[in-house]
Amino acid sequence: MVGIQARGNVFPPRTADPFGTLGFWADAASGIFYLLARVLERAGPDVSRAAGDYGTRFVAAAGIVNLIAIFDAYEIASGRRS
Repeated sequence: MVGIQARGNVFPPRTADPFGTLGFWADAASGIFYLLARVLERAGPDVSRAAGDYGTRFVAAAGIVNLIAIFDAYEIASGRRS
């Protein structure tokens, strides 16, 4: 929610830029918060301030942490890790 409140950039699903695609997957992995951010992003991202840039990083970091948790749970469930 901090990333959304800081008006960070939420990446769209289709971009020509490979980093935009990675940003989309990082954002989408944050789950329902990605959908909420897409709805609340009516005014657009505010990357003219440092808070908007940090907000972009917070939204993406939340998704990356979720992906790491998913992969860790999978490894534990498959018996590769205890």
